[in-house]
Amino acid sequence: MSTTSRRGLFLTFEGLDGCGKTTQMRLLATFLRARGETVIETVEPGGTEIGNGIRRILLDPRNQNMGPEAEMLLYFAARAQNVHEVLEPAVARGEIVMSDRWTDSTWAYQGYGRGLGTEVVRSLDAIACRGRRPDVTFWVDIDLEESLRRARSRNKERAEQDTRMDDQSRVFYERVHAGYQALAQAEPGRVVKIDGLGTVEEVAARVLAAFDAYRSGHV
Repeated sequence: MSTTSRRGLFLTFEGLDGCGKTTQMRLLATFLRARGETVIETVEPGGTEIGNGIRRILLDPRNQNMGPEAEMLLYFAARAQNVHEVLEPAVARGEIVMSDRWTDSTWAYQGYGRGLGTEVVRSLDAIACRGRRPDVTFWVDIDLEESLRRARSRNKERAEQDTRMDDQSRVFYERVHAGYQALAQAEPGRVVKIDGLGTVEEVAARVLAAFDAYRSGHV
């Protein structure tokens, strides 16, 4: 069935750094394009020229003195531009938009990790995202030790410079993981927990099965 005969979809991928969500998003996009779907991929923060500029500020390790409130507002500023420039037009055309992170990351990282609370996250989301929420969120879950190992190995191999968020404490990431767990419990109809352990192909099969299960019930 062509994309024009379906309503647009908004899918997001979430999880701790190093969980494999970016790889899984790209694989699902490839699978769906092979089926004839039009898929737009974006990333948070980023996805637009303005968003990429904000991303550089947020992830620059020289900005360790950034306050948590400024951090959260910058994430939402990038997201608001993404909604305006990428998400809303694509969904209106009946396309599938996939985002590597969205407001759920702010919920987990700033709401829980930074201790700013979830109510302020919801309030800012209503302004920045105009009420647009993901149809499905794939939470690729791995244990904390594996997440930290993968993220640090990745940064070392790539001589990665955008490491400010990766440089946070273990206690911070424990709170972030707790935030994702709370979100999955609060919204089981939207947030699908995907076991992120195993081969890339095994995890991809789980993601595709979860997508097909959603699509079969929302044709």
